[in-house]
Amino acid sequence: MTLLDQATETVRGFAGRSLLRLPAPVVRRLAGEPVVIQGRTLDPQVQLLLRLMALEGPAAETVAISRGRRIIDSSSRVAGGTQPIGAVTERAIDGPAGPLNLRFYTPRGLTGQSPALMFVHGGGWIYGGLDSHDALCRVLAERAQVRVVAVDYRLAPEAPFPAAPDDVAAAWTWVNAHAEALGIDPGGIAIGGDSAGGNLATVIALQGAAGEVVAPAFQLLIYPTTDFAEVAQSRLTFASGFFLTKAFMDLAEENYLVGHEDRADPRLSPLRAPLKGVAPAHVVTAGFDPLCDEGDAYAAALSAAGVPVTHRREDAMIHGFVNMVAMGTSAPQAVDRIAQALQRGLGR
Repeated sequence: MTLLDQATETVRGFAGRSLLRLPAPVVRRLAGEPVVIQGRTLDPQVQLLLRLMALEGPAAETVAISRGRRIIDSSSRVAGGTQPIGAVTERAIDGPAGPLNLRFYTPRGLTGQSPALMFVHGGGWIYGGLDSHDALCRVLAERAQVRVVAVDYRLAPEAPFPAAPDDVAAAWTWVNAHAEALGIDPGGIAIGGDSAGGNLATVIALQGAAGEVVAPAFQLLIYPTTDFAEVAQSRLTFASGFFLTKAFMDLAEENYLVGHEDRADPRLSPLRAPLKGVAPAHVVTAGFDPLCDEGDAYAAALSAAGVPVTHRREDAMIHGFVNMVAMGTSAPQAVDRIAQALQRGLGR
C-alpha cells in the first residue's frame, strides 16, 4: 500500500468517525428518512455509512476480483480502525496445497493457558484474508479475553470448492494438535466465522460430530451462509442497497462452485445436514441482511436437533456490521454482545 493510499484511508476513516460522532438528530437528518422493512428500522448510523459508501467509488463486485480484493481490504481497514491488543504474531503451517498462514491474537493481561477461538473470515470465498478481519479478531480477543487464531484459507476462483473447507480443516487440526504449546486450553477451542467464514465454521462442527476432526467446544456463527439449495426470501427482499448484494452473492457462487453441482452438499448447505451432536452454538443474524432468513433457520434447526443454541438477530444491522468496530456506537455495541456470547460459550 502506497503512502497516498494510507493517507486516503486515514482521511476516510476520520471523516466517517467524525460524522457518526455528531448528535443523534443530526445523524438521523444526514442519513435520510428512516428505512423500515418488515417492522425493522435500519440503524441511522448504519444508514449514514451506507450513504457514505455509495459515494466512495465502485463496489467490489462491479470490478475485477483482484481489484475488488483491494477495495474490500481498504474498506475493512477504514471501518475497523486500529484496535489495541496485547500481541499479534504470524506463522505458516503446512496446508493441503502449500503453506497456510495463521495469525495469532493474544489479549492484554492474558497469561497461561486460555480458551481460544479459531476464526474464519468472510468475503464470499473470493475476498478477504487476515487483514480484512484483523480489527474484529483484535476486538473479540480483547473483549472475550481469549486467544484468537485467524486462518488465511485459499480463495476462489484460483482455488474453488473444496479448497477452502480443506484448508480450514487442516488449520483446525494443526491448532488442536499444538494447543498446549500455543498457550491454548485443548478442551476449550471454539470455531467461528462470519458469512462465508460462518459457513466454513459449520463444516468443522459437522466433521467434529462425525468424528472426522476434533469436535469444537463451541461455535460462533455470524450471519452464516447455510443454504445453497434454496433462495430464502431475505435474499430477495434485501437484494440491493444494504451492502451485501445479489450481484455479490452471484459472483461468489459462480466462482466458488466451479465444477460442483450438488448444492445440497453439507459442506455448502449445512441447513440440509443432520445436525444432531454438533457443538453448542451462538448464531448472530442481521435484520437487513440477505442472509438473515437462512441464518435464523439454521439457529432453529440446531435447536430442533437438540443442540444447545442461542440466537440473536440484530434487527437494525446490515451484513458486514462486525467489520465496523471503529464506526459510531451501534455496530461496536453489537460486536460487544458477540464477544460476551463467546465469553459465555467458552466459560470465561
